[in-house]
Amino acid sequence: MAIDTEAVKKHVKGLLAALGEDPEREGLKDTPLRVARMYEEVFEGMNYTNHDIARMFSSVFEEDSFNGKNGNDVVYIKDIEVFSYCEHHMALMYDMKVSVAYLPKGKVIGLSKVARIADMVSKRLQLQERIGADIAEIMEEVTGSPDVAVFIEASHSCMSARGIRNSSARTHTRTLRGRFQTEPELYAHII
Repeated sequence: MAIDTEAVKKHVKGLLAALGEDPEREGLKDTPLRVARMYEEVFEGMNYTNHDIARMFSSVFEEDSFNGKNGNDVVYIKDIEVFSYCEHHMALMYDMKVSVAYLPKGKVIGLSKVARIADMVSKRLQLQERIGADIAEIMEEVTGSPDVAVFIEASHSCMSARGIRNSSARTHTRTLRGRFQTEPELYAHII
């Protein structure tokens, strides 16, 4: 599904008029185009399913040393910085840090691929809870490991800039799969 930039431009122009602005004034006449281009970039992930993203970043390394000799070898990538937009208000989720852990099953994924997965998943109208679930699903598919954990911490402008206007509130979510779900000691020391 490609973003319809012409429709975005038309609707942004209408939104500006609905807000009482003159969409033809100097500072706003190019705003619909700028917004359409921005949406193409920040919502790029809407063009892909989780399976598509897994295929895009599916390069792994066969690694015998991670065949689970002790069963608790954890790969943990902490504080991947991303942002997203809440599907309820189209408000920014910011200062978002994603951390991903998995127990390798004979293959490891390149570290930058984990960051790229988190980034692409976040480029959708999302819920923070779904971002974690989507990343976990993709990591399971790519690594072949059912043992995945995703921890996310973020600020939400739907809470900080409107409504309650509480700028210090941070939302924490965790998505646990496989052994991370049944053995909390696997992640207790890393979060």
